[in-house]
Amino acid sequence: MTFIPDFRLPLKEAANALWFIFDRGRLLVKIRNVSCVVPETSDLKPDQSALFHKQYLGTLDGRPCYTAEIAGDSQKAMDLESRDLRALFGKLDENLIWIAGRANQLVNWNQIHQYCGSCGELTEFKTDERAKICPQCGLINYPRLSPAVIVAVLKNNKILLGRNKRFKLPFYSVLAGFVEPGETLEQCVKREIHEEVGITVKNIRYFGSQPWPFPDSLMIAFTADYAGGDIHLDGSEIIDAAWFGKDNLPKIPPRISMARQLIEWFIQNQEGTCA
Repeated sequence: MTFIPDFRLPLKEAANALWFIFDRGRLLVKIRNVSCVVPETSDLKPDQSALFHKQYLGTLDGRPCYTAEIAGDSQKAMDLESRDLRALFGKLDENLIWIAGRANQLVNWNQIHQYCGSCGELTEFKTDERAKICPQCGLINYPRLSPAVIVAVLKNNKILLGRNKRFKLPFYSVLAGFVEPGETLEQCVKREIHEEVGITVKNIRYFGSQPWPFPDSLMIAFTADYAGGDIHLDGSEIIDAAWFGKDNLPKIPPRISMARQLIEWFIQNQEGTCA
């Protein structure tokens, strides 16, 4: 599947358009046995008047995609059910998951920029780019992205994994943290690792990136080598951390996440199948 992002509304709304509709942060879907699908325009009957804050997302294999919010209990009239995005991993096509994530970010951005942060005037969508502008003072707001680094730290054929107290499920993951103003990504890697577990790292190497719409992160992944120090937990975020070999890994994050990709890279590297 090929998704082409765009903000310019088509001249005519297609009957087979896909709608990523949110009710208080939960995506509306059609339930089909054990899987879920995103509703089409024809599923939004008897009418679309309950939808508000509509935005155009682009096309998926030529099919227009929209996002919107819904008012009240209108979802019941459309025979749709709301689901948390994370709960849809494995139940909704992965391409649709990422478009839903994009939609969720745009919905959140629009919600918090209804009014100008400078003068309080009601904002409007710009027509020449994805942005909102204040008609009174001209302040422009773009969709928010919060860059964060995520790092696989290696030492003697082991990987450093930690358990964050905010994790809802009992798994361990590679360490991550948000980039601060005036900081390079590499500086952020060193700072976050030292702050969270007290060690230093070297040989920082770029691995890849992934949007993570919970609510608006961009995960930038690195690998790094242990340089020195002993593990000392920060006491505020990380409640446990340790070095793990490929044969004694704890429960780890789901496959769709960048954290899982880093851990699987480590496993493959230990098996000699990854450069």
